Amino acid sequence: MSNRDVPAYYSQWASSERIPDLLAGRLHAADDPRWAESGAPSAEAYARWASHICGMACTKMLLEELCGERATLFELLERCREVGGYVVSQASIKGLYYRPLVQLLRERHALQAEVVEHVEAERLAGWLDEGHRVIASVHPSIRTPEQDPPQRGGHLVYLFGRDESGRLRFHNPSGLPGANQADARLAPAVFERFFAGRGILIRRG
Repeated sequence: MSNRDVPAYYSQWASSERIPDLLAGRLHAADDPRWAESGAPSAEAYARWASHICGMACTKMLLEELCGERATLFELLERCREVGGYVVSQASIKGLYYRPLVQLLRERHALQAEVVEHVEAERLAGWLDEGHRVIASVHPSIRTPEQDPPQRGGHLVYLFGRDESGRLRFHNPSGLPGANQADARLAPAVFERFFAGRGILIRRG
């Protein structure tokens, strides 16, 4: 894959350049000046959901790359909620649940999507070499790969290829600007430390 073919990048926060401030609490999501770009009905709704929609950012990147569809994060969120991808109460938001999203990708977009579990990063590399795409569960601290994560999983990234050195190439919806948001690259062995061994495989061809 050449650099010209890299999919468009989208963050789960509208102001991707402000992610360090958002993560550190220096900027509250409700005060994100670009919140309306998410398609949220209000700044309050955006603030409640922004930290939960890494999967919708990955889905947005996937659909734009493979289907040419440009939907907002909250349009995708509403579709996913309709099929049970999230369970919401006053106190909590649970999800993203993979199987409802897979159903949505199959039925609405005719994509060959499937849930994958108990896989290793080297298996991801093989799928990417075959031209497939993967939404993978990793620990959010993958944005600082020099550190060891406390556990694996809890966040989603969009994998789309490998480079000439064999590193996995991916977009991280909560990556750090100028470092590892768009086209982040990690060797499979490093990625493995953060990878929970599960995700969604989207087969092509």
